[in-house]
Amino acid sequence: MQKLIAILGSTGSIGKQALEVIRNHPDKFKPTVLSAQTNSKLLIEQAKEFRPDYVVIGCESLYPEVKASLSSSGTKVLAGEDALHNVVSDGMIDMVLVALVGYAGLKPVLNAIEAGKDIALANKESLVVAGDLVTKLAHEKNVKIIPVDSEHSAIFQCLVGEDISALEKIYLTASGGPFLGMNRKHLEKITKADALKHPNWVMGDKITIDSATLMNKGLEVIEAKWLFNLDPSQIDVIVHPQSIIHSLVQFRDGSMKAQMGLPDMRLPIQYAFSCPERINSGFGRFNFLDYPELTFLKPDSEIFRNLALAFEALKKGGNVPCMLNAANEAAVQAFLDDKIKFLQIPEVNEQCIDKMGFIKNPTLEDYINTNRDTKHVASKVIEGFC
Repeated sequence: MQKLIAILGSTGSIGKQALEVIRNHPDKFKPTVLSAQTNSKLLIEQAKEFRPDYVVIGCESLYPEVKASLSSSGTKVLAGEDALHNVVSDGMIDMVLVALVGYAGLKPVLNAIEAGKDIALANKESLVVAGDLVTKLAHEKNVKIIPVDSEHSAIFQCLVGEDISALEKIYLTASGGPFLGMNRKHLEKITKADALKHPNWVMGDKITIDSATLMNKGLEVIEAKWLFNLDPSQIDVIVHPQSIIHSLVQFRDGSMKAQMGLPDMRLPIQYAFSCPERINSGFGRFNFLDYPELTFLKPDSEIFRNLALAFEALKKGGNVPCMLNAANEAAVQAFLDDKIKFLQIPEVNEQCIDKMGFIKNPTLEDYINTNRDTKHVASKVIEGFC
């Protein structure tokens, strides 16, 4: 039987690669929901090819265009944020791939879990912002959260068949981004074009900038805490420029397991869809002779301050990770809009955390308010840099 999958964010990098996986295995998977925020043209093309039950266009002004284009397709067209939140409750869906960017993924994740749908999670921010609420609800509803990020997928795969109590530590690998080894003097001259050139991965603009500042790795550290129920002291980061070892686990007897492969996001996407089964793929194969050296370095969290901020936020807990995520979303957008410089991104983040109020045990409403208020504070901080 086909697994019916809702793909939230089908026109983004992860969404397009997920559809490629489905295209290669039409007997195993079928997209029953596709969604996009503004890319109506690609959403229409995808809907005509895959014929989902629903498409959701986030920008309501684009609804007439999408509706008219799919009028004879049999696909029901919905629009707006509420439609995106509610469509995941459809009884026919087996799994929801959340490939939305940023805080926008939180409510759809919670709604899908509430409806008892397993989650293929490519939206780390939902766990960064409200990991306690998400994981608690998933436990109550007996819902699986299967990570799609290559690093967390690697940890997930390394733990299959293992006694989780024997886990001593995990190592998340980082490519180091395009500015590995550069000092502050070099980073002061970084342009948007420079920061958008990742050496190994093809990703969306926001995550590419996060990779360049090491914030993406910082967010992954927080995500890992909730995915694998870890103490901050059990999480470490190691720079691995070749991006062949996707992450490692270390057990209490001193042995280690690593998951390896070429840097290709289709691999963790396909595994999330099929696990625990492994199915065939035509993806490239790793050849040791092509990589005679695999190297490892300590990350420089003094120059790349965002990584240190993420560890600090994780240790403080409460609503601090939510503050960090909200500030960073605003700061990255300001950088992409040429309002601030590259090295000012962590400065915005740190100032916002210093100005916000701490809540030790936040509710969902507290997280919503923290996200909104931090972005307001961030806009004022950014204005001060302009």
